Amino acid sequence: MPEIAEATSLELYRKMTEIRQFEKRAYDLFLQNLVKGTTHLGTGQEAVAAGVSQAMRHDDYMFVTYRGHNHVLARGTPMTPVMAELLGRENGLMHGKGGSMHLLDTSRGILGAYAIIGAQLVIANGSAWSALYRGTGQVTVCFLGDGATNIGAFHEALNLAATWQLPVVFVCENNQYMEYTPIGSVTAVPRPAADRAASYGLDPVVVDGNDVEAVYEVALAAIGRARDGGGPALVEALTYRHGGHSRADPGKYRPDAEVREWMDRDPLPAYRKVLLGRGTTPAALDAIDAQASAAVDQATAEAKAGAPPRLDSAVTNVWADGGHAWRN
Repeated sequence: MPEIAEATSLELYRKMTEIRQFEKRAYDLFLQNLVKGTTHLGTGQEAVAAGVSQAMRHDDYMFVTYRGHNHVLARGTPMTPVMAELLGRENGLMHGKGGSMHLLDTSRGILGAYAIIGAQLVIANGSAWSALYRGTGQVTVCFLGDGATNIGAFHEALNLAATWQLPVVFVCENNQYMEYTPIGSVTAVPRPAADRAASYGLDPVVVDGNDVEAVYEVALAAIGRARDGGGPALVEALTYRHGGHSRADPGKYRPDAEVREWMDRDPLPAYRKVLLGRGTTPAALDAIDAQASAAVDQATAEAKAGAPPRLDSAVTNVWADGGHAWRN
């Protein structure tokens, strides 16, 4: 791959920085009992979302899991509606009806975050088939966790995508744990996604999910190939969540040495070091940090100022015409 342009490098750093600071604020607001329901943070996994989103075209489609804040922000959705959705406010992305696990932004091709493990994979095939049928050149990117690789939908989706040569790229964020269980303790192969790719005629692609440029380059190649008619791809990105499965989980089941090892591979300070080594000035990166902090503060204030959803909104967006009266 040619050397990544400085503007692209700084954009990758900006995306990861904004995501990291957003997730830190989401955690603080959860502890203040302002986040409605639970939330699943992607702290430590920012490089995957940033790198893949940077490789996508503006009209491509994206499907994410319930740990989807990273991806939605990386795709360009403004912070305020995302934060407001976490707080269950009227000015949220879905007017407070979706919450942390069900983010949606069709204006940026994000066709949903799915709380049912593996559900998004088969639906992603549908959007990919639609693009193929219409000849638009759009590619669908579908994120999944390592736990989804042991779900039937994973194998069904891969089989159909390969059979029909659909323009879809499946990205497995292998953060080593399926909820509270190490993925290796319940899976017959070392790489739960990549080691199964050959069964569907796909290449076994593994990338360091904490190296944002490596992720970007692998995603650029896979998405470009799918766009050119080369069919689907399955990418396994090795990463690690810094916290537990959800905010209700302290993550004490993880060995201390393992946690320390992965914390030392934190993608954000690692990439900052890379950029400084190439000649990017500390002032330039500090400015990005400050802008991200200000953006999170503004989004928090605007989200908190949002009104709670009106009671009658519970019966909107349920039926095709937006109402329910015709059912009576």
